[in-house]
Amino acid sequence: MRGAFRRHQREEEEESAFVSMTDMTVSFLFVVMILLAFFASRFNPKESVPKSQYDHVVRERDQLSAALTASNTKIASLEAEIKRLLAKLQEKNPLEEYLTKTANERRQILQRLRDQLKIDFPDLQVVISEENDALRFQGDGLFQSSQSILRPERRAIVGSIADRLEAILPCYTLGSKSRWANGCNNGAAIIEAVQIEGHTDATGDDISNLRLSTDRANSTFVAMTAREPGLVAHLNFRGQPVLSVAGYGKMRPVAGNDTSGGRATNRRIDLRIIMYTPSRSEEIDNIRKALRSGLIIEAR
Repeated sequence: MRGAFRRHQREEEEESAFVSMTDMTVSFLFVVMILLAFFASRFNPKESVPKSQYDHVVRERDQLSAALTASNTKIASLEAEIKRLLAKLQEKNPLEEYLTKTANERRQILQRLRDQLKIDFPDLQVVISEENDALRFQGDGLFQSSQSILRPERRAIVGSIADRLEAILPCYTLGSKSRWANGCNNGAAIIEAVQIEGHTDATGDDISNLRLSTDRANSTFVAMTAREPGLVAHLNFRGQPVLSVAGYGKMRPVAGNDTSGGRATNRRIDLRIIMYTPSRSEEIDNIRKALRSGLIIEAR
């Protein structure tokens, strides 16, 4: 009897558990049906697309994404190249830097000569050329018209020029008198030539004017070297004397020849300073070595 009661009790428990699971399953299915009904109510056929169209859009998206990645890579590469080029632009070219310093040194030499001559001779009409490469003296200031002999009262001017050059040239030339130091020639510039140039106006025939201008340059050269014989000992980078002469006649006017004032300006002596310009940056070190020693360096 007791055994039958236990069996009956176990069967009731099993039936109760089955009923509970069935209720849960029915509840779950009911919830799923509600959700399906909700999503079905939200479904709009107009908002759906065919699968082929969907696949096409996906492919386009992937292609655009790949193109964007490639573009970003290209942009990064271009930005790096721009930075490299900007850095290169900021680098100073040794040869260009040297030539700039050389031009500045020449301008300073001319300014120094002009200012010193103005102190010695306040009425002297001497200017620096527009190209900043020469001192310009009116010819009638040193010579009488059509004459190539220095006016006696003007010989002192030429003597002063010689004295000033003799003091300046050791810093910029080679030879026994070379005395280079950074303090007097910071750019390590070297003078190729100090050229005494004679010029005339357009009056008269060309040959006569050429002879007259050359004779005037020669007279100035003779007077300067008589005052300072050591001027011819200053040498350029090729071992040649820097002091030289040239006559151009009427060929290089700086004013019109149609007025008396223009003709007077064209009758002049120019003291032109020509600097040595290396063609390669490697020459700069040789120039410095030559200036330090005062000797000509053959291998360059």
